Amino acid sequence: MPEMQMRVSDEDRERATGQLQRAFAEGRLTRPELEDRLELALTSKTYGDLLGLITDLPAEAPPADDVVELESKSGHVRRSGDWAVPRRLRVSSKYGSAELDLSQAVIPHPVVDLELDLTYGSAKIIVPEGAVVNVDAFHTEWGQTSVSDVPGRRRPGTLYVVVSGRAKYGGLRVRYPRRRWFTH
Repeated sequence: MPEMQMRVSDEDRERATGQLQRAFAEGRLTRPELEDRLELALTSKTYGDLLGLITDLPAEAPPADDVVELESKSGHVRRSGDWAVPRRLRVSSKYGSAELDLSQAVIPHPVVDLELDLTYGSAKIIVPEGAVVNVDAFHTEWGQTSVSDVPGRRRPGTLYVVVSGRAKYGGLRVRYPRRRWFTH
């Protein structure tokens, strides 16, 4: 995936080293494992390099100031095309639905946390080919959750989207982009 070959910043390296140090403090890594991974994290060049060091650890909580909120009382919330996806996105709508197409978006993070708060609307999420989506923390009272052929278990080197929240009278659909067939 192109996102995994994108070059990381010093801030990305610092975030990964913080996650490794927390894992060591929690007893998840031994001192030699920590030292090896810290050395690799500090010399990582791409997101794929960094993700390989932290994939087997619990995801870090994004900083509170790295949250984007999209709200609507009665309209629909839609994002598609070339848009920047934040690490954490909250979408809320009382009477409208949400449609988030990530398939052509710029996603520089290996993990995206998406929180939905929909009362009477539904949500549709389209993810790039190969992405993984975990919907275990999403609940609906009167609708259904439908995930079409998109795996839910985190895999190294792939975009991992975690969907949480609720839809009281609506549901959630997650899928890859539709394939277009061209005829000559």
